[in-house]
Amino acid sequence: MPSDLGRPVPPGTRSSSGSGLRVSLTLRGDYAVRTMLALGRAPEGGLVSASRIAAMMDIPIRFVAHVLTDLRRAGLVVGQTGRTGGYRLAKPASEIDLLQIVDATQEQSEPPRCVLRGGPCDVHGRCDVHDAFSAATLALRAELARTTLEALARRR
Repeated sequence: MPSDLGRPVPPGTRSSSGSGLRVSLTLRGDYAVRTMLALGRAPEGGLVSASRIAAMMDIPIRFVAHVLTDLRRAGLVVGQTGRTGGYRLAKPASEIDLLQIVDATQEQSEPPRCVLRGGPCDVHGRCDVHDAFSAATLALRAELARTTLEALARRR
């Protein structure tokens, strides 16, 4: 079941705007956003264990480790081993945007998948809706880039 940044959204549910179109994340992307929210809400520089993140954000512990690996690889979190170890943000929450978090875990299809054909647009030209969906994708990515972890972490 896709989620709306941490809240389960039943299949077929309409978005709050009333349109039938909605943006959703993979489960891994959902867990990455929730993991980063947990770290963004921690005291500055404070370490949070993977098990604490799992409990706080209702994520199965086995997935937290995978997501933290993705986030660490993307340079968004750092980890410290040992009994008193844990994870913290690699840089201030004001310098981390939602696009960085999503891109750390979401697979990017290259070349982009055609919404009509399910694969790349035809070599003879673009499909009829290519430009509209391409513009919408660019607008979505721009909005995610404008949304900082700091702003999201302040919400409750």
